[in-house]
Amino acid sequence: MNEHRLTILAHLAELRRRLFVSVLALVVGSAIAFPFWERIVELLVRPGPEVDLIAVELTETLSTSIKVSMVAGFVLASPVILYQVVLFVAPGLTGKEKRYLIAFLPGTLVAFASGVSFGYFVLLPPLLGFLIGHGSDIIEIQPRVSSTVGQIIRLLLGMGLAFETPLVMHLLAKLGIVNARMLSRFRRYWLVVAFVMAAVITPTVDPFNQALVAGPLLALYEVGILLARLAGRGRAKSRAITPATRVD
Repeated sequence: MNEHRLTILAHLAELRRRLFVSVLALVVGSAIAFPFWERIVELLVRPGPEVDLIAVELTETLSTSIKVSMVAGFVLASPVILYQVVLFVAPGLTGKEKRYLIAFLPGTLVAFASGVSFGYFVLLPPLLGFLIGHGSDIIEIQPRVSSTVGQIIRLLLGMGLAFETPLVMHLLAKLGIVNARMLSRFRRYWLVVAFVMAAVITPTVDPFNQALVAGPLLALYEVGILLARLAGRGRAKSRAITPATRVD
């Protein structure tokens, strides 16, 4: 009982240490990004039509600068945070699982950057163009800075996380938790999930913009099934190798 309690306390101490380093990296990253928050806002709204953002509350500009700085700080600190996650879970993994996880990390960063880039260059221009141009002949559009920036950040982060889907499916298949057949049977449900996620990610209810988001999600799931199938074949080959074969 005491041994079990000491083990739990050791895990909690380790978790506290990893959280402290992660939070510290986030604070440092946010401090680095804060002087550039205005440029970041300009960069975020650049894909859309030129428009003047307004603030209607006294603290709106300050809250927006803090939000933008924290999101940018999280992006800057993400390698450190991921590394702390790996250090925390690694002691409970086998040698093969550790190798899978370490190989998974660079792809995670690339996939997230690809999703953010897709959202910025492909989704934002028609989305902002529609929202800003709709009814502009009779209505003067004056977007609030906090609302506009918040919706853009939600879209970009949502697409960044969505692009992780194939890698997560591949990793789970590598670990033997799922297989391609299971994922294929879930395909019909993923169709519903994709459009629900599109409705959450996009700030508009028009079907065109939601389809722009749901389409890539469906394609990413198919890529994930393909990667899971490849992972399954790799596991089957590794199981088929006998000690005698290795000697030869």
